[in-house]
Amino acid sequence: MNKKKYIGIDIGGTAVKIGSVDEDGTIHATETYAVNFDGYETPILQTVVKSCHNFLEKYRENASEYAGIGVSATGAISTKKGVVEGTAGHIKNWINSPIRQVMEQEFHIPTEVLNDANAAALGEAWIGAAKGKKDVVVVTIGTGVGGGILMNGKILLGASGFAGELGHIPVQYEGEMCTCGNRGCLEHYGSTSALVRKVRWAIQEGAIAGAADTPVDGRWIFAQAATGNVVVQKILQEWIEVIASALVGFVHMFNPEQILIGGGVSAQEDLFIAPVRSYVMKHVMPNFAKDLEICAAALKNEAGMVGAVYYCIQQERACDC
Repeated sequence: MNKKKYIGIDIGGTAVKIGSVDEDGTIHATETYAVNFDGYETPILQTVVKSCHNFLEKYRENASEYAGIGVSATGAISTKKGVVEGTAGHIKNWINSPIRQVMEQEFHIPTEVLNDANAAALGEAWIGAAKGKKDVVVVTIGTGVGGGILMNGKILLGASGFAGELGHIPVQYEGEMCTCGNRGCLEHYGSTSALVRKVRWAIQEGAIAGAADTPVDGRWIFAQAATGNVVVQKILQEWIEVIASALVGFVHMFNPEQILIGGGVSAQEDLFIAPVRSYVMKHVMPNFAKDLEICAAALKNEAGMVGAVYYCIQQERACDC
């Protein structure tokens, strides 16, 4: 018996990943295409449609061979309407993109759309580190901070499908301005971008010697911390405490059995995951800490694409009931 296949699409701010995923979560092929090649003058959605055609042509397939399309997308996504209704990064020609409508008109198969962090949470629950778990908080840390909440095995979407914007919970009510227009957001203080920004400031102020011409990124920062750079270690520790204190709040809010941390920094077990785990376990109330697991996500860059397909399958099954 042939397994059903789905097109999985993960739309980010710089690229779109497209894959063929079967009903068991097995990925059969993936391709990545740039979406910001001309500063978004070509709307992202237009690029995604063209990229899907290129994908199908490359693998000599027709859209009719697929049972549906699952789309994971950056921004505030109205899951009910399949439309981009906001973006903290203000990506040009992205807000109001009618993803579901355009994809269904173009490829004539059912399409489901949800926020990328929510999709990542579903992917981890399906075939990743949260498999078998029912109540999970997934936090993705990178250029921004995203989140997805699983409650009793289902993704928490909220009234309009916008739930899970954990990065835009204020952690300093009179803090600095965030790209979303609010002040003091977790994303502004707890993203990898924030960590890089703080280290660059320290370099400019002369606190870190011999690094004036160094291209600073997360890998460089963790390498410096590992080799004993005291200034970098202090900045890193302060950054970790911002994130961990927010996780304490999430634990008390959602009472999860597991917190998963995704993004590139999740590969840093000793310098990041372990200190975060230690801080959270020390600061949550004892009854919340019982059986709580804090670990790195497993699916890395494929989580959103896989999770979007899983959401598509869930909606298909709900309609069959």
